[in-house]
Amino acid sequence: MNKNTLLSGIIGFVIGIIVFGLVGYFSAAGIMIVEDYSAYNYEETVQKVKDAAAANDWKVPTIHEIDKSVKKAGFNVLPVTVIELCHPKLAGTILEDDDAKVVTSMMPCRLSIYETKDGKVKVSRMNTGLVSKMFGGTVTKVMADATKQSEKIVSSVLQ
Repeated sequence: MNKNTLLSGIIGFVIGIIVFGLVGYFSAAGIMIVEDYSAYNYEETVQKVKDAAAANDWKVPTIHEIDKSVKKAGFNVLPVTVIELCHPKLAGTILEDDDAKVVTSMMPCRLSIYETKDGKVKVSRMNTGLVSKMFGGTVTKVMADATKQSEKIVSSVLQ
C-alpha cells in the first residue's frame, strides 16, 4: 500500500467520523424526545391524560403548571403543563435494585402538554424505550414496560 492510498483512507475515515458525529448531534433531540399532536384542546388533553393514567393504574403525584410559574416572573406564555406519572409496581422494582437506582433522577415519568402559537396542542415526552437500552438489566426491562404502558396513556389523546 503506498503513502497516498493510506493517507486517502485516513482522511476518508476522519471525515466519516466527523459527518457521523454531526448527524448524531443535530438529530439527537428528535431521537430523544417524542412529540405528537393532541386531538383535543389544551384543557381536555390535560384531563384526558389524567383520566387515562388513573384508568391504567398509574398515579399522578404532581402536576406542574409551568406557564403559571413563569407568569409570576413577568413572562406571558401559552399554557404548559408537565404531568408526572408513576406506576408504583414499576417504581418499586427500580428502587429495590441498587444498580438500577441510577435512573431515579428520571423518576417519575414526565410528559408535557403545551399549546403552540397556532393553537395546536402537543404532547412531549422522553423516548424512554430508546434511553432504557443504554442501561441494561432491570432498568431496560422496567423502562421498556413503562414505555408501553405510558404510551397507552398518551395514545388516548393523539390525533
